[in-house]
Amino acid sequence: MNDRLSYEEKKELPDSVFGLPERREYPMPDAAHVRAAEAYFRYCPEELRPKLAKAILARAAEFGVDVKSPEILSYSQE
Repeated sequence: MNDRLSYEEKKELPDSVFGLPERREYPMPDAAHVRAAEAYFRYCPEELRPKLAKAILARAAEFGVDVKSPEILSYSQE
């Protein structure tokens, strides 16, 4: 699977696979999307970054993705 979801595919996903479930942003149903969320982290609003960083690391652990971003690792400590 690539890291692009159609509107219909995204609509079918449970809230639990989103980095920001209340906004249904940063979907991470698989390893490719975890990497995409890591790549797009810089676009996340500042006040939501700690929450998203923790979600990325949790999903990365599930899929065996090694998160290398120092920014995400730093925000996850907040």
